[in-house]
Amino acid sequence: MSRKLTIASESLPLSRPFRISRGVKSAADVVVAMVEQDGVVGRGECVPYPRYNETVETTVAAIGKQREAIEAGAGRDDLLRSMRAGAARNALDCALWDLELRLSGQDIFSALGLPRPERIATAMTVGLDRPDRMAIAARDLADVPLIKVKVDASDPAAQLLAVRSAAPGPKMIVDPNESWSMAEVDGLQDLMIELRVGLLEQPLPSADDAELQGYLSRIPVAADESLHTVADIGSLPDGYGVANIKLDKAGGLTAALALADAAKARGMELMIGCMISSSLSIAPALVLAARCSFVDLDGPLWLAHDRAGGVGGDAGYLTGPATGFWGEPRSR
Repeated sequence: MSRKLTIASESLPLSRPFRISRGVKSAADVVVAMVEQDGVVGRGECVPYPRYNETVETTVAAIGKQREAIEAGAGRDDLLRSMRAGAARNALDCALWDLELRLSGQDIFSALGLPRPERIATAMTVGLDRPDRMAIAARDLADVPLIKVKVDASDPAAQLLAVRSAAPGPKMIVDPNESWSMAEVDGLQDLMIELRVGLLEQPLPSADDAELQGYLSRIPVAADESLHTVADIGSLPDGYGVANIKLDKAGGLTAALALADAAKARGMELMIGCMISSSLSIAPALVLAARCSFVDLDGPLWLAHDRAGGVGGDAGYLTGPATGFWGEPRSR
């Protein structure tokens, strides 16, 4: 067996700015790991996230430290022991999944005994902005099945009302990205019920999680920044009823599958989420979509140009990538 690890970083321009409570971005900065063996190449993509002290440079370096082990034949289970959870491990884990499946002639869904999704409703994001501008963005999404609204603590009621007035039909997820206090969580319950909000995602800073212990929200609350791996499940307060799984947080598909099992065993519903990324990040995440009550995988739909053969997006629905894009042989 002869292996070669290649690492590349790319900045993929967005079609429009993406704003959340922590800032605004105009490009998706991604890192791609490629593992070649016997002329076959497996690819994995990750998105370094500053919230977790990750940069493109530190992520490239973390992947590079695994070069000797990977080229000597290290597998996915080895990475669980040698690397911390995060973006770098995600890129390598997904590259090894892709390589294994191409070499074996299997596809990811057959290998795991899971149904291949043909079309999936995904949340379409309304970024944080002035309420009038959020209404304009929401109007373009009035006919999709599910919208996700980024808010902060400046005037969340006005933000939500503006979006709902412009898009009265879709189901709604509200995502403050850790910017609220319990005053907003509790004080906005009646309004969120009135606006038919189906999920409140990570309202409090993760450091303030204890305030959700014993809190009976009338709207399901999802743990995002508070939940990375199986090790976090036991410390979550009971106010969280939904686990938002992201491969970049969990450190790959291998760890994400284990986290999904642990969250379900605790009685939590599942959500699959993503960073702003290309379809190379989304293809592995689609593996979990069929198990999830909430799917938020619109990352590539923010790009000016996605990778050739990536996922399709139409009216709030995703379709899978072209045959051979990731996790399967070139033909089936």
